[in-house]
Amino acid sequence: MNECITALTCHFTPAASLAALGVVLEQRKVFEPIRAQVHIEQKTVKHTPVDKLYDSFITRLSRAEGLVEINTLLRADPARPRAFGRKRCAEQSVVQQTLDACTPRQVAQMEQAMDEIYRTHSRGFRHDYRADWQILDVDLCGWLCGKQAAFATKGYFANAARNRRGRQLGRVLATRYQEVVVDRLFPGNCQLNATLQTLVTAAQNTLQLDSEQRRQTLVRIDAGGGSVPNLNWLLEQGYEVLGKACSGQQSRLLATTVQHWITDTQVPERQIGWVCEEPTAFVRPVRRVAVRSRKANGQWGVGVLICSLSDQAVLHLAGMPLEAPADEQTVLRAVVALYDQRGGGIETSFKGDTGIGLTKRNKKRFEAQQMLMLLGSLAHNVLVWAHEWLNTPAPAEPEQAQLIPLSSREPLPHYGPLRMVRDVFHISGFLRWDACGHLIEIVLNQDALLARRILFSLRQLLAPMHVAINLGQT
Repeated sequence: MNECITALTCHFTPAASLAALGVVLEQRKVFEPIRAQVHIEQKTVKHTPVDKLYDSFITRLSRAEGLVEINTLLRADPARPRAFGRKRCAEQSVVQQTLDACTPRQVAQMEQAMDEIYRTHSRGFRHDYRADWQILDVDLCGWLCGKQAAFATKGYFANAARNRRGRQLGRVLATRYQEVVVDRLFPGNCQLNATLQTLVTAAQNTLQLDSEQRRQTLVRIDAGGGSVPNLNWLLEQGYEVLGKACSGQQSRLLATTVQHWITDTQVPERQIGWVCEEPTAFVRPVRRVAVRSRKANGQWGVGVLICSLSDQAVLHLAGMPLEAPADEQTVLRAVVALYDQRGGGIETSFKGDTGIGLTKRNKKRFEAQQMLMLLGSLAHNVLVWAHEWLNTPAPAEPEQAQLIPLSSREPLPHYGPLRMVRDVFHISGFLRWDACGHLIEIVLNQDALLARRILFSLRQLLAPMHVAINLGQT
């Protein structure tokens, strides 16, 4: 016993704070459902196939541009994977071989394991539907790849040159919590109209939504999924919807029925108005809002929003003050503002994942790419959960507690995935193990500003594992 206490080994790592996260993930058994449910038919020599998936996951959290960086980030820094419970790290080529050995069966197993992880650790699954609305944003994001890759077809890819090929990443986001409920991969020529029902059905299964919960869930979509059959399907399922009509020609015709256009106070160059034509094509009552703004050529660009929410729900979800009058103009502006919030929801999640290299790892085999995508989804959610874990404010002095707002005392108030990976989880330091191989201390670089900010939260997290965390010189 004394030998375990006195004989210490110490290793420097440029990502000591990420090592602390690894300790927490191991203690909470976040990866355990994947170990238990995913069975890849591949011989084990030094590393099991699931261990190699775990190495790929750690590489995701290390902001690697590609799996080839397993060699330079993990194998060259053995302290980092050791903190995640790995005695040693696999070589990048054998990790690639494991991904290439995956079949649709392993992808289905991985999706089931991801559902279990989400139900165990997420806030979105524990959402109180009686207290407030659940908001689900659904969208596709283009994922460029080489033309030799499976299901790589021409399609719409934002900011890409013409005739590029790729795949489409379909996502359902629990927007209030910024958590990925489901991610699915589709061929590059798929559009949201063709994939919406698949995505929402998968999210409904993950969240285990019953009829009462669906009535308290808002599904928000853009024009890509705003066809009448899709909206009617959502309404028949019991969801409330806020979407954009997919037909530009129909939108222009509906805009001609607006009797009074008003200026949008949030975007002064935009005008909005109620569509007066009765929405007879829908299975439940909806209202439609026409939105127009001047294009560069001087003509009007027109879109139509379709909303099934009540006035009170719209005002509440748009963040309007309780004392705001529920007149037609206020509700009109609230509908448009609520739709605009997609920009801070699913669109921001796609941009954040692009910043940490989500779309920079491409595999030729479709199943291999699906496995990489699901590991990326897990990495996204872990970063969201870690932000919550690390955002515990340190206790203020009694005389100052009433003077400092809680939001200003939060260590990481507005950090997205990129800043979490790049800044929070790349604080250098030393890891110390006892002779029995137990991690007993993490020393963070005292010159790193963020080290002081997250010190209190890390101490709270690591206390049950009896791992001390301190500041020192590196």
